[in-house]
Amino acid sequence: MDVLSQRTPDLTIANLLDVDEIRRGEPEVVSGADHVGRAVRWVHIADSENVAQFLEGGELVLSTGLSYRSSPESTAKFLDQLESASASGAVIELIHHDGRPDDEAIENARAAARDRQIPIVVLRRRIKFVRVTELAHQELLNRQLARVEHARTVHEVFTQLSLESAGAQHIVDRTAALLGTPVLLEDVGHRLLAHAGGPPTPHSAQRESAGTGHLGEGSGNGQAHGQRWLQTPVGLRDRRWGRLLAPGRLRSDEEAAQVIERAAQTLTLARMAERDEQDLLVQAQGGLVREIIESMDLDEKQARVRAAALGFTPRDRMIPVVVRIDRGPSTDPTTLQLRERSLHRDFVSAATAHRCPTLSAELQSGSFGIVVALPKGADDDGVLERLIAELPLHDATVGVGRTSDSIVSAATGLESATQVADIASTLELRQRQYYRFSDVRLRGLLSSLHDDPSVRAFAEAELAPLLGTDDEEMLVLLEQFLTHGGNKSALARNGFLSRPALYARLDRLQRRLGVSLDDAESRTALHVAILWLRTNR
Repeated sequence: MDVLSQRTPDLTIANLLDVDEIRRGEPEVVSGADHVGRAVRWVHIADSENVAQFLEGGELVLSTGLSYRSSPESTAKFLDQLESASASGAVIELIHHDGRPDDEAIENARAAARDRQIPIVVLRRRIKFVRVTELAHQELLNRQLARVEHARTVHEVFTQLSLESAGAQHIVDRTAALLGTPVLLEDVGHRLLAHAGGPPTPHSAQRESAGTGHLGEGSGNGQAHGQRWLQTPVGLRDRRWGRLLAPGRLRSDEEAAQVIERAAQTLTLARMAERDEQDLLVQAQGGLVREIIESMDLDEKQARVRAAALGFTPRDRMIPVVVRIDRGPSTDPTTLQLRERSLHRDFVSAATAHRCPTLSAELQSGSFGIVVALPKGADDDGVLERLIAELPLHDATVGVGRTSDSIVSAATGLESATQVADIASTLELRQRQYYRFSDVRLRGLLSSLHDDPSVRAFAEAELAPLLGTDDEEMLVLLEQFLTHGGNKSALARNGFLSRPALYARLDRLQRRLGVSLDDAESRTALHVAILWLRTNR
């Protein structure tokens, strides 16, 4: 239902000039003819020159002018009082006691009203003011009731949308119907998320012409290409995620603003409810994943039944994926958690768009795991590449486990995918969208053997002379030397050292280790030990 198209506009002076009772008075507009569309808040009868003390603004004053119409100066003083009190206008009946028009008073009124903006209407015939006030006040009350009814209808519409857990497009559709004008929902980057009520083509032009490039704290309005429009931000005050725009010829800024603000609130609540629902679903799915990993009693059939109940449809090929957010010593835990949740939602949304059901699990802080069910006949790498390409992974590493037709194997594979993501995050240069164990090579092997006592003993024995608290500089030099394949010239260039200075440092390092750095086997043993140390620190 189009609410605004059924509402009655504000009562104006022009409306009252069409009332039969005033028309019988032969009204003549002696000033402010271009402003008779002013709204009338109330109608007041007054003859005092000092009328301002009785007014609060927006009144139409009915007067006989008995106390001031004898001279242009007195009449002008009366009109000055109206203007200072922000009255909407005045209707002045200038009649002799015998019913004849008071032509002298009419001329005084014309002279006093000349060049004023306030509408002044002179009557040449007697009317009953009581009928005018009665009609006007009844109309004002009707309009007030209409506004209350409008507010109630708007409240009911958006309350129902909230109860129905309506999506963004449905909310925008109803908002456009209520306003009778196009409505657009955009994100903070001005990308169009939803629109209704007409093509969205005016959007960019309005933003450029009216300067609506930033999200404000409250509703606003403006004008572009001769059209009035409204906008309001969407989202919580400290987490705005979009805004609503209503371009078009709106009949009432106040009531339209009421509609668009309620729409923004409903969209905000819908997003919050959706996130709460997603969070609950992730918790439930995560519980199943942990049970699969930790319990030996849950077989494939039971796991499939429970996964299906949680919205995950197992397929012939399922692949475990782990996303690890990069973190440093000063990383704020709250920021890390918010980033993890945001990226998790983005991943699930992208997978859904690619028709890939997901089974999610929260892992350690700053990482999450997802079992992705691949479409039938689709290439594993092709699907992963397209999916991951849509995600903002500038600060994250993705580890991938082995593809499986078993949900139990795929869920268990999240452990190895986590290990891959952890190892890949330590690489100095990350050039892949995602990593498997085959991509991390020796680092992966050493990471998988990090608890093996013989490997630990070997690495610590090789590096024992450099494991003191003050030997980090020597360890870094050894690591750089080995990374450059023992090429001293390349190391000198990369470290901006002269060859004599580098040779002196390497000689001290060699004496400390007690081995020859020119020996290939020694370099290999030291490189393995360094990789184990860096992987397991």
